[in-house]
Amino acid sequence: MDITRRRLLSALSAAGLLSVLPALPVSAAEAAADSDRLLANTVGIFAGTTGSNARPETAAKLAAIEKTARTNLKSMDDAGAGELFAGLVLGTDDANLNTAFRRLYEIALATRTPGPTPSDLYGDTAVQRRVIDGLGWLHERHYGDQSKGYYGNWFNWEIGISQHVSKTLALLVDEVRTYRPGLIATYVTSMDAYLRNGTDGDVNLDSRFHTGANLADITTNRILQGALIGADGGARIRKALTDQLTVFVTIDPYRLRHGVTDGYYADGSFIQHASVAYTGSYGKGLLTRVVQTLKILDGTGFAHGEELVPTVRRWVRDGFAPLIFEGWMMEIVKGRAVSRPDGGYVDVGVVVEAVVDLASLSAGADATALKSYVKHIRSTSRAALNPSGFVSPVSIAHYADIIGDASVPPADLNPAARSVAFNAMDKHVHRREGYAFALARSSDRISKYEYMSGENLMPWFQGDGAHYLYLSGQDQTQAFGVDYFTTVSPYGLAGVTAPVEQRRTIPELYGKPYYDNPGHPLNFTSSSESQNKYVYFPRGTNRHSGGAVLGAYGAVGAVQSSDAAYRDRELLPDDFVVYRGATATKSWFLLDEEIVVLAAGVGDGAGRAVTTTVDARTALPDDQVSVTGELRDGRPWTGAGTGDLRWLRWANATRQSAVGYVFLDTPEVRVTLDKVTRSRRVVRTANPDTAVTRTVLGVSVDRAAGARPVSLAYALVPNAGEAGLRAYRGGRTPKVLANTVRLQAVSHPGPGLTAANTFTPGRHEVAGIRIEGPASVLVRREGHGTVTVAVSDPTMDRDKITVLLRGRPLRAVTADERVRVSRAHGGTRIDVDTRHAYGRSFTVTLRG
Repeated sequence: MDITRRRLLSALSAAGLLSVLPALPVSAAEAAADSDRLLANTVGIFAGTTGSNARPETAAKLAAIEKTARTNLKSMDDAGAGELFAGLVLGTDDANLNTAFRRLYEIALATRTPGPTPSDLYGDTAVQRRVIDGLGWLHERHYGDQSKGYYGNWFNWEIGISQHVSKTLALLVDEVRTYRPGLIATYVTSMDAYLRNGTDGDVNLDSRFHTGANLADITTNRILQGALIGADGGARIRKALTDQLTVFVTIDPYRLRHGVTDGYYADGSFIQHASVAYTGSYGKGLLTRVVQTLKILDGTGFAHGEELVPTVRRWVRDGFAPLIFEGWMMEIVKGRAVSRPDGGYVDVGVVVEAVVDLASLSAGADATALKSYVKHIRSTSRAALNPSGFVSPVSIAHYADIIGDASVPPADLNPAARSVAFNAMDKHVHRREGYAFALARSSDRISKYEYMSGENLMPWFQGDGAHYLYLSGQDQTQAFGVDYFTTVSPYGLAGVTAPVEQRRTIPELYGKPYYDNPGHPLNFTSSSESQNKYVYFPRGTNRHSGGAVLGAYGAVGAVQSSDAAYRDRELLPDDFVVYRGATATKSWFLLDEEIVVLAAGVGDGAGRAVTTTVDARTALPDDQVSVTGELRDGRPWTGAGTGDLRWLRWANATRQSAVGYVFLDTPEVRVTLDKVTRSRRVVRTANPDTAVTRTVLGVSVDRAAGARPVSLAYALVPNAGEAGLRAYRGGRTPKVLANTVRLQAVSHPGPGLTAANTFTPGRHEVAGIRIEGPASVLVRREGHGTVTVAVSDPTMDRDKITVLLRGRPLRAVTADERVRVSRAHGGTRIDVDTRHAYGRSFTVTLRG
């Protein structure tokens, strides 16, 4: 392949996509052989191979496959009249129907899974025919009649059931062709008919349902179906691959294809459902599915899958690695999944399997880097990664090979110090040795939160500057995860400014998991666009949300807003409940030892009382937790209460962890330390009714009803000691330069950094820097007269940003494209072309 084409495919532009597909035509014999190879690859992925399954590392997985199958067979034995599985009522619950198909797949899988001592289920024709008859029974009674199907969740009908059926038929294809040869065509016809958000029984790339991870799932199902059809399925496979290839294209928000905003962006962001930051849930699902597709295609003539591998590696490096801290997936990109009990370690296990498989598809330094990353996650995670949870026994064997390879050193894909602006999804991650800070914002582009199907019941402020400060060496299930949201008040999430009021969950408001009003002009049904816009994942109404990165430092700004439902309240039905948000203009300056937070205009347009939570931390009830500090008059502070604090330190002696808080310019601070017990069901209706107890720290600033807006300035200091906090003043600490709704800025003499966020039109002056209009700017002055500047447009809609550095003229040493440097009266002028940059940071290095 020539270098020009390689670069084209690496970037995977829309124009280069079809280069991945070989030219037609191929002979019928070649197509049939390729289909057979594809099906054999599929069986190998899910059932393993003789070689992989002889490995002792796969024994637990094989045992689990057999145990599940026998449990399902026993349930079939015990089924009563009108049942396929005992107690599983079918006919009105689509989730139960999906479960029935899944159980048949699990039985079929056991019959194709070889082992060192084969189970008597392996190759059992009678059991296989029992599964095939089960498929026939379900089709005849509960699936084949299109007039009776498609109730409940669209996902089960268009994706879930088809996934189980397609994999089951792939596992049993030889026996199906012998025993009930017409069943494949029957099911393919029905699965096509259930693609009701598609067009003529096929994918519709213009449908909001056929995007991102959902599209990858649908097209993978159709690839398998094409192979099942045999020689005549080649066109179906090619069409499905053509559709799936669109998920590899980096989303350009200014040149959307089919109007789709779901997918990966240039800055590593991943969005699903049009506006939800979703790397940690749908994103990992997409990663898994496309890697499986590459493995399914291996050795066939259907596609040049190896040419897609660099794109997927980039997803891992730029999209996933920054969001994984010591084996834990950060909360800011999980949507409604934050309320599920599985937790961040389980999420990362899914990613690890995909990385293991990706390493097997890579070569040289690329493969080594991925293997090293797998070892890094294993060595830093506080929860043992359980490879028996992998989907594929082959992946388990490959994982064992990586772990056992002494020539591969553990190595993170992240540098030790890294600040990552995921501006396309309104998130930021700041990493240092010892901690990681994750920030969730929202805007008129990105949802404030995601609620759906009784999951994440109290999400209201999760996109209003909520932050998560992860400390190194900690078991994050004790600090965050479902139990954080269970025990910490939704109005008191770390970093949030919220009105003092009581809100009700969607089920409490409307008696069901959604708002139902199909007769209204906005047509509120369970999966309507109005439901999405106003109930499931409403966006904010502010435009300003974003920031710049300079090396490993960051500056982020956001203007807090109410959501789209409050804005559109006059258009909504009379019984639709809307909530108004508080007001605040905030900045986060991300440094080495601390995160400095400025907030101005903190208040409420409706005159309500407002609380700003500086931080919220949880500990196990028996942990030795202490709170110490110092008042501004020098007196010591311990425990809970309200006072004029200069600094505060929360410490967990049991876990050897601590966080310090320095109040640079803040009114009286309220400190709470409460033992809280709640059921996990308060955040998700499907959670077990498990009581969780945590000792919850709350550090907050209260404003009374009717009070004037206030400004706050404080620093979060991870892993702080008391001595360091006492000395936190003078020349080697951050200094607040401005804190208004127009301009917020700090300086720090240590790295020689000045950072500013401007929020309004017009000219802004601070510390020898003049900034025109809203912007995020960092200026670092280093030795030998070197000055480095980073500029970003946090509104996403400015064409140009101009910055003037006052003082002697400087010349450009290096500069990003779009950056122009010129002399100006009083200093050096920097013009940055930010048109269609979508929050990207532009940098220039200057010298006198």
